[in-house]
Amino acid sequence: MTESVRIQLSVNGRAVDAQVEARLTLADFLREELNLTGTHLGCEHGVCGACTILVNQDPMRSCLMLAVQAEGCEVTTVEGLSQPDGLTDLQASFRQHHALQCGFCTAGMLTTAHAFLQRQPCPTREQACEAISGNICRCTGYIPIVDAILGTAQARQARQDGGAA
Repeated sequence: MTESVRIQLSVNGRAVDAQVEARLTLADFLREELNLTGTHLGCEHGVCGACTILVNQDPMRSCLMLAVQAEGCEVTTVEGLSQPDGLTDLQASFRQHHALQCGFCTAGMLTTAHAFLQRQPCPTREQACEAISGNICRCTGYIPIVDAILGTAQARQARQDGGAA
């Protein structure tokens, strides 16, 4: 018989109180229990990055984390990054730079890029490449993704510089 554990956490700004099996992965909890299917499951070994979410603002592979390990944490999925009135600047940049392709890696790339830009608002191309190096994309060749990240950073800097004048 599998042990059941009560967890309390915040998911996309919403308090969640749930009873889960002790061995349930966070990815499966998000997808199956909370219906947040933007978190994709690719390899289920932490290699591909498709399941990347933010746990307390840090990118994490949700397939490698048990739901019980998220007790008391703030979890943000790709759904939590979106805006009710349209695309975020990062999402719009992904579209503008054709960084979407098949879309399977996109949620993990967006959450990884979001966290990266929070920490490094003016990155170099090399830093952007390093930031997404743990996420596998089979379609784009990475150049459009890096261009989207750099385009977002440049647009944010231009807004900031324009607002300071």
